[in-house]
Amino acid sequence: MSSSVVVVGTDATMVNDELRRVIESALGDLDASFALQDFTVKDVTAAGESVIAAVLEALNTPPFLAPRRVVVVRDAQGLNAEETAALLTWLQRPAPDVALVVGVVGAKSHKLVKAVQEVVEVNVASGARNRTAFVQEKMRSYNVTVDAGAATMISERVGDDVARVDSLARLLASIYGSAPLARGHVEPYLGDAGGVPEWDLTDALESADATAAITVARRMLDSRGRAGVQIIFALQRYYLRMARLEGAGVSSGEEAAQILGMNPFGAKKILAMANRLGAERIADAVHLIAAADVDLKGGVSYGGKDLDTDQDLTDLTVIEVLVARLARLSAGPRRN
Repeated sequence: MSSSVVVVGTDATMVNDELRRVIESALGDLDASFALQDFTVKDVTAAGESVIAAVLEALNTPPFLAPRRVVVVRDAQGLNAEETAALLTWLQRPAPDVALVVGVVGAKSHKLVKAVQEVVEVNVASGARNRTAFVQEKMRSYNVTVDAGAATMISERVGDDVARVDSLARLLASIYGSAPLARGHVEPYLGDAGGVPEWDLTDALESADATAAITVARRMLDSRGRAGVQIIFALQRYYLRMARLEGAGVSSGEEAAQILGMNPFGAKKILAMANRLGAERIADAVHLIAAADVDLKGGVSYGGKDLDTDQDLTDLTVIEVLVARLARLSAGPRRN
């Protein structure tokens, strides 16, 4: 175990879940009542003072009744400049047989992240493949064996609510141990569908994959995190951004980002799609979305809610037809 570790990520639940694993690894077979001192920055002492003094005392006091001590500092992003400097000073000359474990909810640019020996990042990159890989790695960390189908099913069900995966892995470990698990073993414990990020849908459209686009759109509606009109709004914003770039003489992601007011990576993808579609197909897409918007607001009706799934059949039909048509527009070379 390194003498200093930072667990960093933008989701507090995921950071705390990973802290649990790192602390267990650091302790090994030691008795936590003697070897562990756990602090949270937002807490204060009985005298109403910051906990940093107690943290420094724990870091600089030799272990007692245990061969080593593990000191945990949670929510370290809440430390002020002076308190952070005090920990940085200790990190320059750490005490022997003392390990510091820090949790940071935020960016990797935090000074403590740059100063420790080991960094554990718990953010999950966008995209279905990244989420599936995260699920597989999290299951392995608890010695849970899931096949590819089960990992994919978990990824699809939790969506971008990946903070749920750790607790699911612990639950499966307690029930099945390391026995091989397939979809049928896992499904009863998955719970409700989590949200799906917009880029899953736009990625499918960019790939001209109508089947994938319909699958993602259904998943969005099933999650109950979005109604059909919300999907319409997201698609409208996506294609109108293309319209702003088409014919504007933009040649780089940085230039596109300045016009659209977004990050260069996302702007570069939109620019590439705008160049691929051309003005005619972008206009067709905007008209299709506008027509679907009218349909969802009373223009058509395909029935009420399905009694089994609670799914609005009009939402489902209009959105499925729309994304299939948009995916078809993405196929083929540029047309002006």
